[in-house]
Amino acid sequence: MTKLSVNINKIATLRNSRGGDVPNVVQFAKDVQEFGAEGVTIHPRPDERHIRYQDARDLKPAVYTEYNIEGNPIQSFMDLVLEVKPTQVTLVPDAEDAITSNAGWDTIKNKDFLVDVIKEFQQNGIRTSIFVDPVLNQIEGAKETGTNRIELYTEGFAHEFSLGNESAIKPYVECAELANSLGLGVNAGHDLSLDNIKFFSENIPGLLEVSIGHALVAESLYLGVENVIQMYLRKLKG
Repeated sequence: MTKLSVNINKIATLRNSRGGDVPNVVQFAKDVQEFGAEGVTIHPRPDERHIRYQDARDLKPAVYTEYNIEGNPIQSFMDLVLEVKPTQVTLVPDAEDAITSNAGWDTIKNKDFLVDVIKEFQQNGIRTSIFVDPVLNQIEGAKETGTNRIELYTEGFAHEFSLGNESAIKPYVECAELANSLGLGVNAGHDLSLDNIKFFSENIPGLLEVSIGHALVAESLYLGVENVIQMYLRKLKG
């Protein structure tokens, strides 16, 4: 069954806009788990413009489901993850000034680097996942890094699906099938929403986890957080 991990970066963005502690990200993480979410995701960036490094530490005792920390494995990020020891670390090749993630790893070009990073995390008991585009040779390259899982970058699917192009799912299906055959777990994330999650999850074989933040928070403004989480769970499980 596919797990729903809620990315709470947007809650931190809202908090930081006023300089206080409202909304409180730790309480929000507790609430989404109480409402049924099966994981909490954060993506701290070096400028701490939303999730701060201290948030990652503060969240550790509050997250009793899957705790997933995403980010570019610069030294400060690696030190943080090794200190906090989440369930999973998802490696994302973000530029420091990126507004949001916009590409997966070139797993072939960056193989040696990824092998070293992944080995260090795994030796500390942290499951690894790497953010990849839906390209078959990149899945093969991911296998060579020793990672436990991949996370399929789904912006392209989400955009095409919104235009009525259901065939945009095809490269994701093919990559998931290949990953399954290679023994890689499959996660997915970016621009997944209530509009597209059911179609996506029903068509991706062996989909273990989806990480959803921006859409879920935006939908919750109108429909309520607890209600929206239950809506996602029904689409994922039903």
